[in-house]
Amino acid sequence: MVVTDKYIVGTFLASLFGSFLLYILLFKTTKSQKQKDHEEEREMSRGGYQIRSDLTGGERRNDEGYDPDVIIVGAGVAGAALAYTLGKDGRRVHVIERDLSEPDRIVGELLQPGGYLKLIELGLEDCVENIDSQRVVGYALFKDGKYTELSYPLEKFHSDVAGRSFHNGRFIQMMREKAATLPNVKLEQGTVTSLLEENGTIKGVQYKTKASLELKAYAPLTIVCDGCFSNLRRSLCSPKVDIPSCFVGLVLENCQLPFPNHGHVILADPSPILFYPISSTEIRCLVDVPGRKLPSLANGEMANYLKTVVAPQVPPELHEAFISAIDKGNIRTMPNRSMPAAPQPTPGALLMGDAFNMRHPLTGGGMTVALSDIVVLRNLLKPLHNLKDADALCKYLESFYTLRKPVASTINTLAGALHKVFCASSDQARLEMRQACFDYLSLGGVCSRGPVALLSGLNPRPLSLVFHFFAVAIYGIGRLLIPFPSPQRLWIGARLILGASGIIFPIIKAEGVRQMFFPASVPSYYRAPPLK
Repeated sequence: MVVTDKYIVGTFLASLFGSFLLYILLFKTTKSQKQKDHEEEREMSRGGYQIRSDLTGGERRNDEGYDPDVIIVGAGVAGAALAYTLGKDGRRVHVIERDLSEPDRIVGELLQPGGYLKLIELGLEDCVENIDSQRVVGYALFKDGKYTELSYPLEKFHSDVAGRSFHNGRFIQMMREKAATLPNVKLEQGTVTSLLEENGTIKGVQYKTKASLELKAYAPLTIVCDGCFSNLRRSLCSPKVDIPSCFVGLVLENCQLPFPNHGHVILADPSPILFYPISSTEIRCLVDVPGRKLPSLANGEMANYLKTVVAPQVPPELHEAFISAIDKGNIRTMPNRSMPAAPQPTPGALLMGDAFNMRHPLTGGGMTVALSDIVVLRNLLKPLHNLKDADALCKYLESFYTLRKPVASTINTLAGALHKVFCASSDQARLEMRQACFDYLSLGGVCSRGPVALLSGLNPRPLSLVFHFFAVAIYGIGRLLIPFPSPQRLWIGARLILGASGIIFPIIKAEGVRQMFFPASVPSYYRAPPLK
């Protein structure tokens, strides 16, 4: 009996000792695995959101405790400004941008005064400081050796309000840095490959990180702002992209514009040439070339075209610097895209920026439209505490497409119409319209202030646009009929008014007549926020 007790005691002690050793071993293994997992998560995560392995689904996704309210695809002008705006309102924002290094583009360098006012409204006006940006107070228009100066109507505004021109990349980096200062905004470099859909609702995105990891991120609302080359827009709209022309970009150095702090538009043959400052020492030149096919850069055709066709039409003050810029060989090209907004309301997702709506960049209105859209969206989202009811949110946000229309459609229509009017033509009626436009703007007073207020985004009213456009046409007819209305002149005048109608009405139709002129008649205009 005693022996039996000894065996029992020995067995008990051995079991206890073995259990202790097993506990120590498992503890060390678990701790080591946790450290390894933590280091892996730290390496993969950026900002305030961690990424974990979903063992059940074999995928990596945002950790449940850190899921964002909004995913923004793209951190250009629209994406970066939107990230800061929503982050400042307390939203948890996850921004995924293909390349977080400083962009280098030849457009998006001129912000109109109307856009600067929106920048102030969003609290981002300091992003144009410390980047050597230049104040722009108006335009100078040149045609056949004559010129007219057009000033922005800024008298009623604070002295800081004006246009701003700058290097596009510097401006974007400033906005990205400002957005990144918010603890609830995460900027991550990665390429979004697809939207994640479930039963017709967008749940998030699938993307590839800089380290080539395939990840999935989820949020109640995904906003696609991935620019003019968007590979996601077809999932959310019916895009009809037109490419009426291409820009050829140069940077001029060691010269002064004829009118300091002005954008310069030369009504050249075959199409306009633009000049504006982008720093204290550099002037951007954009040569509009009609159509999609450009002279070859490789075999010197482009340089020859610029020297023989364009250079003779450049103002004398800029001629030498223009030739020097061509000889340096840093010639950039970019197709000019135009795309009316054609949304397909989709639960859980929204399009913004150039991914959603584009216009010819002649008037520099793109950033103004994008910033105005952000103000509209911010105001719509402000009263909402919960974004998780995708269907109710989608129905409510249909009002966004109507509320944005007066500003966006005015700037879009003006850009498309002016480009067509400013281009040379073999049609005598079109040439008369072009001359009438130059002469009408040269009259001063309401004839210049009204159109410039539209162009600058300070008075984006569709009816005012239509009024001035047809005032130009009527002025052109008056020039033809005075002093003697010959049959030929009457015929040209009739074709002029028909041509003017043929320019502006298709653009208005594409923008949407009802939304553009009578937005209050659209039911979604009055859409109330969801109760939940």
